[in-house]
Amino acid sequence: MNRISRLALIEKLVRENVIGSQDDLLRMVEGTGMKCTQATLSRDLRQLGITRGFDGSGGYRYLLSSGREAAAEMLPGSAAASITGMTWARGLLLINTPPGFASAVAIRIDRAGRYEIAGTVAGDDTILLIPRDNISNEAVEECLSGIFEPETITKM
Repeated sequence: MNRISRLALIEKLVRENVIGSQDDLLRMVEGTGMKCTQATLSRDLRQLGITRGFDGSGGYRYLLSSGREAAAEMLPGSAAASITGMTWARGLLLINTPPGFASAVAIRIDRAGRYEIAGTVAGDDTILLIPRDNISNEAVEECLSGIFEPETITKM
């Protein structure tokens, strides 16, 4: 698996499991059949903004950055109505939203902190999403599906 797939897997494992140590996480990653060293895992955790925090029972666990969770609350209206269309042009993605929603949607995308997305520029009802170099359109769309519910994204 490549780096992007590994980052997505690590994020998914941390989101869906209570993981107390890097050794536990490394075993889970390797349990999926992916090869990974402790040093690579450590760099990936830093890249994803994953930190350790209290688990509420006196121990520690890995947590996604608080910006990712807070971003979901910032979107006005329902998330299902936040993206009305998307158009790819020369490796850039133009995202359409209802009037006045673009800024909140862009903030949610930016705060998700996904590696695949370099950043966004928002207007009133349009967002320009800039992917990182060598990231496929499909990888960016998968990213957006992870940030928003699957029924949110309507392709044009």
